[in-house]
Amino acid sequence: MTERLFQRGANKISFRPRFSGIFLDARVRSRYCHWTLCRKANSIMDELLKDLAPTGRVRVGINYGNPVLAKKDPGSGELRGVAVDLARELGTRIHVPVELVGYDSAGKMFEAVKAGAWDVAFLAIDPGRADEIDFTAPYVEIEGTYLVPAGTPYRVVGDVDQPDVRIGVSAKSAYDLFLSRSIQHAELIHASGPDAAFALLLAGKVDVLAGVRQHLVANAAKIPGSRVLDGRFMAIQQALGIVKGRVEGAKYLREFIEDVKASGLVKRALERSGVSGVSIAPAAPTE
Repeated sequence: MTERLFQRGANKISFRPRFSGIFLDARVRSRYCHWTLCRKANSIMDELLKDLAPTGRVRVGINYGNPVLAKKDPGSGELRGVAVDLARELGTRIHVPVELVGYDSAGKMFEAVKAGAWDVAFLAIDPGRADEIDFTAPYVEIEGTYLVPAGTPYRVVGDVDQPDVRIGVSAKSAYDLFLSRSIQHAELIHASGPDAAFALLLAGKVDVLAGVRQHLVANAAKIPGSRVLDGRFMAIQQALGIVKGRVEGAKYLREFIEDVKASGLVKRALERSGVSGVSIAPAAPTE
């Protein structure tokens, strides 16, 4: 990204149009910037904050039902994880407080955008969400696969799509949206969230459970003889989304995601949260 230097006498300051330069302290801007450039910077900043933090804080949707993204402490209710770390980094860069808005499923978080409950959110890219949300490129990719109980004949992912097979899914999750378009023979049984879908499997109301590999592996430990199938039926591309139509905010978030990938911040956040089996998404193509 181009870095421009404005100088007055021997003094210099760097100005990055998107990441941090436009958020220079007001006193610094007034002292060192040419007034026309600073007026433009202030205008961009105002539009950006109107998009990202219209209430004076950036409200960030966090799906703690996906353990790759975040987890909720059962005692304190505190949210932790890569999505939380990135949310706080975003707040630091734009110099506004961060309000974490937690949900136990992606479907509930998506529905909440219609009520204006959040400004930005960490969730998977899907064409079924594109009417309401503008997405960045992905920052991580995770696998959608199946958990099967002991004694089932299914050996690979492709075995599952058969007549009379009932697949439990978390309603309006990325994998539900994908399977709703791709499953030809099996029946999808919807639950309110990942834990509710797992309860369907425990109760014998479904034959197979679809989900994020890490969550399924954790649940497999609770059912003797069960296993998570090798392979995947989809790569779930996790991204940062913003309420559709907030153009300046969407531009900023796209560059923000590319920067946190390239700088290693995503990798370090994943390591801190103890998440494995996740691929950091490649850099987005240059427009």
